Amino acid sequence: MEKEMSAADPKSSFRMPAEWERHDATWLCWPTNRNDWPGKIEPIPWVFAEMAKKLSVGEIVRIIVQSAAHEKKVRQILKSADADLKQIEFFRFPTNRGWTRDMGPIFTQRRTKQDIAVLRFRFRAWSKYTDWKKDDMVHGRAAKALGLPLVPVVFKNSEVELEGGSIDVNGCGTVLTTEECLLDPKVQVRNPGFTRRDYDAMLKQYLGVEQVIWLGHGLAGDDTHGHVDDLCRFINSTTVVLCEESNPKDVNYKPLQENKERLQGVQLVHGEKLHVISLPMPSPVVFAGQRLPASYANFYIGNATVIVPTFNDPNDRIALGILSELFPGRQVVGIHAADLVLGQGTLHCLTQQQPAPPQQK
Repeated sequence: MEKEMSAADPKSSFRMPAEWERHDATWLCWPTNRNDWPGKIEPIPWVFAEMAKKLSVGEIVRIIVQSAAHEKKVRQILKSADADLKQIEFFRFPTNRGWTRDMGPIFTQRRTKQDIAVLRFRFRAWSKYTDWKKDDMVHGRAAKALGLPLVPVVFKNSEVELEGGSIDVNGCGTVLTTEECLLDPKVQVRNPGFTRRDYDAMLKQYLGVEQVIWLGHGLAGDDTHGHVDDLCRFINSTTVVLCEESNPKDVNYKPLQENKERLQGVQLVHGEKLHVISLPMPSPVVFAGQRLPASYANFYIGNATVIVPTFNDPNDRIALGILSELFPGRQVVGIHAADLVLGQGTLHCLTQQQPAPPQQK
């Protein structure tokens, strides 16, 4: 059994490190659910191989596979893609899907013991799909495999359902989230009866933050119902990039403008003004009549590399240029995501950072 501890223990205190802080590893879950990419799953493993190859330059990549036979197939693909297999580790956990940001282990730092623990949020497939029970066990399986404490997230006597893509932290006391995802009383309700005040208190208790910044709506076509990692991301402790749509007739134009207005004049925990940098949107990506949540904000920050989704769009170059200037110490590379986004998410949705223990930073 994995070791469990309670956040109610007065000796326990948490801090969720920012994504740009030093990692021990990045986690991926190899794709197997054909329903996530209907009719187009064949190229998806090769996108994963490219992600693993780029990220393994600066850290270990830990890949969840279904079995020994599955691991053998994945190794063959990675070898063909010229990935460094010495930098890749495999964990055999049964899963329903491969969206590691949301169903994979969410790590936090325990301040008192100066180590890393796994937060045990419940995962129920974005309160939308019925096949989630295997994914819901991944937090515990990962904690056990790594020998890390597992912290059940309980608030108001209820286990809390929350996905990693619904939050973004700066590591200095502030978290971003959206009202559409967490506060909608009718659509994809994660925690029935939870109020804004409840979420504020829960996030402060378990993420170690002092400030919750609430944005409004997420992107059109996002079946998570408003994950923040598709529209606004911290790139350092005082700066965010925010998607901005230039076409006033586009469905995303007004919600993104409203989010920009909410961020104007925001003062952070230690008195600094929040800086907001605009990130363009690609042209609408539509498949079988459905708008997809294509966004450059779904990038992932590795130790040595920042991987950014690209969509064969003229704004690819502009987005890569902006992010290259914002991450001068890392190589910023594009990963083709025009097929990947058919699954309703891209690079950040598929990755999860495991922070290094404080003494290793």
